[in-house]
Amino acid sequence: MKKALNLFFVLLVSLAACAQNKINLDNVEIPARLSDRTERIITHMGYTVSYNADWKIPNWVAYELTDVEVAGEEPRAKKFVPDPMVPKYESATTDDYKNSGWDRGHMAPAADMKWHQQAMRESFYLSNVCPQNHNLNGGVWKDLEEQVRDLAAQKGHIYVVCGPIVSDDYQTIGANNVVIPSAFFKVLLQEENDRIHTIGFIYENVAGRRPMSTYAMTVDEVEALTGIDFFPSLPDKIEKRVEAEVDFTQWTVKP
Repeated sequence: MKKALNLFFVLLVSLAACAQNKINLDNVEIPARLSDRTERIITHMGYTVSYNADWKIPNWVAYELTDVEVAGEEPRAKKFVPDPMVPKYESATTDDYKNSGWDRGHMAPAADMKWHQQAMRESFYLSNVCPQNHNLNGGVWKDLEEQVRDLAAQKGHIYVVCGPIVSDDYQTIGANNVVIPSAFFKVLLQEENDRIHTIGFIYENVAGRRPMSTYAMTVDEVEALTGIDFFPSLPDKIEKRVEAEVDFTQWTVKP
């Protein structure tokens, strides 16, 4: 009996230690607040957006994508509309994009929001959209979006942050002067077997196609290019380690 109690006590201590070491990933996808540009944080059903009223596009869009959500069957919405949470005088309109030569490029893809009608509808808010090169939007950027969905289906869940990179000499479209990004970023975080892994990507807003690995980099490198602090809620020691390295074996979709 005494031996059994001792074993039970050891088990309890081990479980308690595991609980203490478990990293809290609630809202881990939300970057730190920005101080160098306009920012309005808006939370929708499927994503959170940091909206820039000066640029009329997001600073970033963040969300968690799960295997259950990827398996959703909600039909794709058909109409882009202004975000009702953005004042009319701070928003782009669909007319800004007409005959501009630029796609209305989703940041949180519609295909990631097919798990609920409201989430799908909100993915077509213009606060989630940037002027994007047509070839990029339907090419390598789409390939990355599909890779993320495959990873979410395989891993169970993935945390995603994406958005535009705006150069100092930016150009605009439309009567509302919607800023054209020079590039786009996407950073990902996953947890598997109590280990955190991250990876970043940068795609110039131009036509072209190269292997996905050539766009990949560490999250630290993406932070340097964007001025955004990603995954700030992670313990400092873990954040420093995972953002400085990339383990490509963790980001390959297995057969």
